[in-house]
Amino acid sequence: MSEHGFHVHGPHDHAVEHAAEHEGPGLGQQIAIFTAILATVGALVSYQGGATQNEAMLFKNEAVLKKAHASDQWGYYQAKSSKQHLMELAIVLAPKDKTDFYRSQVEKYDKEKKEIKLQAEKLDQESIAADEASEHAMHPHHRLAQAMTLIQISISLASITVLTRRRWLFVLAMGTAVGGLALTAMAWLA
Repeated sequence: MSEHGFHVHGPHDHAVEHAAEHEGPGLGQQIAIFTAILATVGALVSYQGGATQNEAMLFKNEAVLKKAHASDQWGYYQAKSSKQHLMELAIVLAPKDKTDFYRSQVEKYDKEKKEIKLQAEKLDQESIAADEASEHAMHPHHRLAQAMTLIQISISLASITVLTRRRWLFVLAMGTAVGGLALTAMAWLA
């Protein structure tokens, strides 16, 4: 109590001041700092996991678009092939004075088909490459998701430690956090 400059400490106030001066940071403060650091690391891991997932989806979209363009080219190739077959049939059925025209058409379609086939095959290869890039980009995401799970478990264990005052839970929380950090490092190094 404080009246007119006179202050009286109660036993509780004295114990709190003594603990603050002589005992240093307590378990609660250690866990609070530990949890704050883990939450920051967790935010970074979560961001990186989302970024890798987005990158994988972009590659997958590119693979689908390339495959659709390749499919269009193969359809175009098939149309030219059908026209070429009609011209070959016309050579057999047409009068002799018209066969030179139909032969030139067969050669024209054959040349066009070769160019179309090259383009379709190129697009197929680009689709495969984009699909492989998507798989490669997605690989770290799985490790980052596992790391984030361990970090969240560690934060939960630390919270339970504050409530129960069981130091072995805090050791378990630190071990789980180390596992999460190891998985994060493995994801970034892969």
